[in-house]
Amino acid sequence: MDQVEVSSKEVKSPWGAAKPVQTPCSLADVMSEQLAKQLDEEGNAIPTCSEADVELVTSPEAETDSDLMLAQMLQMEFDREFDSQLRREEKKFNGDSKVSISFENYRMVHPYEDSNSSEEEVDWQDTRNDPYRADKPTTTPKKGFTGKGKNITTKHDEVVCGRKNTARMDNFAPEVQVGDGMGMDLKLSNQVYNALKQHCYSEQRRSARLHEKKEHSTAEQAVDPKTRLLMYKMVNAGILETINGCISTGKESVVFHANGGSMEEKAVPEECVLKVFKTTLNEFKNRDKYIKDDYRFKDRFSKLNPRKVIRLWAEKEMHNLARMKKAGILCPEVVILKKHILVLSFIGHDHVPAPKLKDAMLNSEDMKQAYYQVLDMMQQLYQECNLVHADLSEYNILWHDGKVWMIDVSQSVEPTHPHGLEFLFRDCRNISTFFGKAGVADAMDVYELFNAVSGLQINGDNEADFLAQIEAMEKRNEDHVQKRSKKTFPTSDEGPPLLQSDI
Repeated sequence: MDQVEVSSKEVKSPWGAAKPVQTPCSLADVMSEQLAKQLDEEGNAIPTCSEADVELVTSPEAETDSDLMLAQMLQMEFDREFDSQLRREEKKFNGDSKVSISFENYRMVHPYEDSNSSEEEVDWQDTRNDPYRADKPTTTPKKGFTGKGKNITTKHDEVVCGRKNTARMDNFAPEVQVGDGMGMDLKLSNQVYNALKQHCYSEQRRSARLHEKKEHSTAEQAVDPKTRLLMYKMVNAGILETINGCISTGKESVVFHANGGSMEEKAVPEECVLKVFKTTLNEFKNRDKYIKDDYRFKDRFSKLNPRKVIRLWAEKEMHNLARMKKAGILCPEVVILKKHILVLSFIGHDHVPAPKLKDAMLNSEDMKQAYYQVLDMMQQLYQECNLVHADLSEYNILWHDGKVWMIDVSQSVEPTHPHGLEFLFRDCRNISTFFGKAGVADAMDVYELFNAVSGLQINGDNEADFLAQIEAMEKRNEDHVQKRSKKTFPTSDEGPPLLQSDI
């Protein structure tokens, strides 16, 4: 009984109510024109799927008995799932990349609007409907004016030109912050706009010059990319093991401490220094006068190329140190020269450089010994090496192991130099003043020291008379050198000796 009741109940189908089964008809009924006309009318009355029907049928309680509507519903559901999957694949494919690839061309076209779209899918670059977007400046038509009669407005109108100038500011360099002038309806006059344009152009050129100077100079720490590459090459070649850091900074160079490596042709000290000469002439502008009149480098001097000048400067110190080492003067030993980097032996112990004579805490006896050592060194430098230090002072003399060591001889010249004797007088004045203040009773005055070093007997009551005689002597010496210039000078480091009879 229960089974009969269940079967007799009407079962709801999710596909809608089933159509009643039509009773078979006879062949005569099928062939009748009236029946054919009726079937044709029913076929034309099949409903199509509209948006309203879709919304109605997609509800949970909706039912339909139209196969076409069901097929459209299934296709729409399939397209929805396909688009969702495509969106997930697009997000997974692009990831966090700044450059994304869109799968929009592969999406299905549906008659419905996706209500589950997230904010990530909004195109924030589309500013067509942006209410805060600045309006474009009003421009005049191609004919050059608008309006009629008294209300005519030409392209030279002050307001129109001001807005155009504000819009042109967008063409300035990216680093120039022009602000939102269009949004504020800013109007710039031609004079103000031209001044801003010229200022931006000047700043751009100045920035380019500063950048180029920083990349191609050694003004700061003397380590530009080219210098750093030379230092790395020395380490890679095994000449140096490590470069530890800066130990001294001067007006012409920066000195770095390094651990020595090995070379095939000569031994490398355990501790070395890298003297890197600065390529900028800002701090030592009169550098050329020490080298352009030196016969050894006269033909190779080029004031227009700072890097060539600085290479000659480093080479000049190498040759001067070679002369001093040959004469037995205590000075650093040259290891190798690479362009404007001079590798020398280190004066000191365990990374601690020897103190300068100015900073050395010496008692009276040691100071007296230092004075006589400096005196002998100056005489040897002048008479045996045929050189004048030209920058000798307590700052360029080191105190190491109870002896004085002479450094920084890149500016040293020969006495035949047009200003060689003047440089010697300046050195004598620096040495006499320092040891006089240090309390050395045996220290000679500047005039006696000059005659003792040079072997010349110049008498003068004051400095002006003494310098006048020195200049006259240099003038005669220069004329004598010019007469001898027809002869070829030797190319060795010894050079033509300056004899007292020549002066």
